[in-house]
Amino acid sequence: MHENIGELLTIDDMAQAAMYSKFHFSREFQRVTGVSPGRFLSALRIEEAKRLLMATALTVTEISHRVGYNSVGTFSSRFASSVGVSPSMFRQLKGFTTRIQIAPCGGANPDLATVRGEIRASVAGDLGCVFVGLFPTRIPEGRPAACTVLPRPGSFCLEQAPAGTWYLLAHSVPASMGEVLTGDQELSVGSVGPIEARPDIPLLPVELRLRPIRALDPPVLMALLDVRAEAFTAASIAG
Repeated sequence: MHENIGELLTIDDMAQAAMYSKFHFSREFQRVTGVSPGRFLSALRIEEAKRLLMATALTVTEISHRVGYNSVGTFSSRFASSVGVSPSMFRQLKGFTTRIQIAPCGGANPDLATVRGEIRASVAGDLGCVFVGLFPTRIPEGRPAACTVLPRPGSFCLEQAPAGTWYLLAHSVPASMGEVLTGDQELSVGSVGPIEARPDIPLLPVELRLRPIRALDPPVLMALLDVRAEAFTAASIAG
């Protein structure tokens, strides 16, 4: 996938490269990564588009074609829904955003649950602020159902979590990160799930361990919060 990011890849192509039947390949790929091959490829394309927006002067149209989209409109729409801002705005903001919007709960008085636990780091390192959020899939994209930002690994509490089945996803950018993030290779990530959040049943504390991102981890598609400007205040996150 990485070597043919802009090509028209089918499940048959991928399965043949892995020397599996396409059905066995799809099952094993989802078991290992947590998402389907098609969703993983789509996420890699958006991740590469993010990198090209930061590292090159290519136009949005040129980038859309490089990552396998025939329509710049389709690409821009998919990028905005995954990252949270348009490609042009992402470039203007240098890969960061000052606000993270929460997904609407879908009702005036939704049932809310509390998800709490501990974020730990597998190895001592240059970890900075830690983003923690609830998402419907293993890919951190779009608007989280609930989220918080910790100044460092430690205890967290999401008190306004909508009832439902979620994945708890976390990532951390190194504290020494410069002005521009050009790829996910610098991130530490972790995930737990699926977990069932219900207001009538207390959820046991969740432990999530951060580690350096690996090739088979789904990329972090949402724009990273600009903690350099201390944009992780409650008002910014809830905005």
